[in-house]
Amino acid sequence: MKKEELKDKGNQGSMQIIEFRHFIRHPVCLPLAYKVINSRVKESKEEIRSETVNVSLGGLLFPGKYPVKPGAGILIKMPFEGKLFNIKAKVVRSVNNPKTKLYDIAVNFPRSQEAFKVKMIEQIYLIAEYRDLLSLEEGTDVTLEEASRKWIKQYSEQFRKLYW
Repeated sequence: MKKEELKDKGNQGSMQIIEFRHFIRHPVCLPLAYKVINSRVKESKEEIRSETVNVSLGGLLFPGKYPVKPGAGILIKMPFEGKLFNIKAKVVRSVNNPKTKLYDIAVNFPRSQEAFKVKMIEQIYLIAEYRDLLSLEEGTDVTLEEASRKWIKQYSEQFRKLYW
């Protein structure tokens, strides 16, 4: 994310911050647990549970009970169907959110492999929701495999265009 600061000529001393985002954010609520793994200040001994607010190819945003210093390394664990995905990320922002009384923690993925893992997890959750919808529509239990085949047939071209 790049920031550009501009002086507002009509208002002495005030500044406007314009952000240029590289990736589109997708609002999605996925469970996660996180732990600070390298920080000059303090490393977490315990994992803290949370859930995503939004996800992009460049990073994700989630609420936390405590602030995390920007630049800190963080290990995020995202579960799905008995599997646990480990994702390494770097904290880019941690700000107090007065509405939630939590900290909005924004992380980015220094390696494209980590970003790809998160996008695949997001797709798996979307397929699971799609499976539930199909089961409701068809009045019978649709397996994850059946839903996956239908999902891929319907959305794989769109996914390929977005991420390749």
